[in-house]
Amino acid sequence: MKVLLASVFGPYGVDDEYGQASCRMEFFHNQVTREQGVFSMRFFHESFGLHFLAENISPPTTVLDFPSEARFAQELGNGYDVVGISFIVPNFLRAKRMAELVQRHAPHARIVLGGHGTPLPEVDEIPNDGVCRGEGVRWLRAFLGEDPKRPIRHPILSDSFGGRILGVPVVDRAGHLTPGLGCPNACFFCLTSSFFDHKYIPYLETGQEMFDVCEAIENALGFRKFYVMDENFLAHPERAYELADLMEKHGKNYRFSVFSSAENIARVGVDFLVRLGVISLWLGVESKIETFKKNRGIDLAGLVRDLRHHGILVLTSGILFLDQHDRQNIWDDIRFMVGLEPDLIQFMQLGPAPFTPIYRRFKASGRIMENAPYAGWHGQGRIWFRHPEFSPEESERLLTEAFRYEYDTLGPSLVRMSETLVRGYRTLNTGVNGYMARRRESLRRRAAKFRPFLAVARHYAHNDNAHALIERVTAEYQDAFGPVTLKQRAQTQVVRAHAAREARRAAAGHNNYQPHTITTRYRT
Repeated sequence: MKVLLASVFGPYGVDDEYGQASCRMEFFHNQVTREQGVFSMRFFHESFGLHFLAENISPPTTVLDFPSEARFAQELGNGYDVVGISFIVPNFLRAKRMAELVQRHAPHARIVLGGHGTPLPEVDEIPNDGVCRGEGVRWLRAFLGEDPKRPIRHPILSDSFGGRILGVPVVDRAGHLTPGLGCPNACFFCLTSSFFDHKYIPYLETGQEMFDVCEAIENALGFRKFYVMDENFLAHPERAYELADLMEKHGKNYRFSVFSSAENIARVGVDFLVRLGVISLWLGVESKIETFKKNRGIDLAGLVRDLRHHGILVLTSGILFLDQHDRQNIWDDIRFMVGLEPDLIQFMQLGPAPFTPIYRRFKASGRIMENAPYAGWHGQGRIWFRHPEFSPEESERLLTEAFRYEYDTLGPSLVRMSETLVRGYRTLNTGVNGYMARRRESLRRRAAKFRPFLAVARHYAHNDNAHALIERVTAEYQDAFGPVTLKQRAQTQVVRAHAAREARRAAAGHNNYQPHTITTRYRT
């Protein structure tokens, strides 16, 4: 038996019969820094879920990530018995087309479907022999006739590729960790929580298990930085405490980017996060108008300020077009999010997706727009439900205005991130603890990498707020690290050349990068 697991085909972020230009493959450029022009952060993530599946089944398996339609059809000629297609709601038509290609080029292969697009009521319009909803490793093992309960192995994975900052190709690779899936908080809008039945499904249950995977990735790939894909990592503090103890015991300066809610950050404390090696944190703020349980009683502005003061980059996320939003108070929410002054902000439209409580409520009351194509169900274009105050066209315009307001008010995220790093370097008290001294040294090295970008940023500052931010941060660097070195001056010239090319590219409307196809073969 041979198995092929594939993500949907490209090109991505274009208006064609399968998708929309507003649904780009790059997370930051699509949902976070999208209106920041040449300053927008650019990189891609591999489809880590497919690698988890491939690592944990027995047959020879190929993972085909970011193929073209032709490349997918070509791969089907290699004699596969099972073809798995992973997709999200906006890629429904791509998945359907891929299943048709399987029927044409590999007619004897069984087709299985997975991913967050599978709750769609029309999923059976896609030819298939099985649909996985929820945790996939055990489901696929059962489908293949294997023991679904045997231990799960964590794959050795890198997290991102194709990084660019001000047009400069950057190699800042990290390992990928998935300690577990799902979240019991059950926020009414959250498809991830609903997809896993509002439960937490652990893969790495202890700090020792996480430490062992970190060591394995370090030994195989040389990475000491890790992107932790876990909806609320600090909800299990014992695991984090044990991991921190093990790193200190073995002298490992591992660093982590994590997701966590405010309540759990407050429980463990910012000082512990520094000791753990958290370098960036995604914080779900959502709204001040509807106070979610996870945020109650928390001084969010103070928390964000404290995190950044300790050198931890903060990405906050907010939801627009809640039922409570009208033409006045939606701007109260936007100004509130911007007023927290994080490094990065994700603004998303409320997106009622199948499986979620809000979808069921809207569907029952007739508020889902039946003629809205699934290609637009991604939260960065137009809403696909009837809002009492806003039309779909207005939602698209207002979302863009929110991102522009953030950029105009706070300046480029790239410079804010630089500021956080120099703040953390100056704040961190090393004392006599050599372990924490290494944390501080890590902040110094990371800050130094940003310095050549600061000199070039002056040229692209788009308003007085951006100019003031850049000048202030430049002065902080001068005070903390002294004069620019000869090496940094040379690097600045390289950044300047790349930034000029990137600016011309963006001005010409050619600012949509495409990921290259990645083919990974397991046990072949």
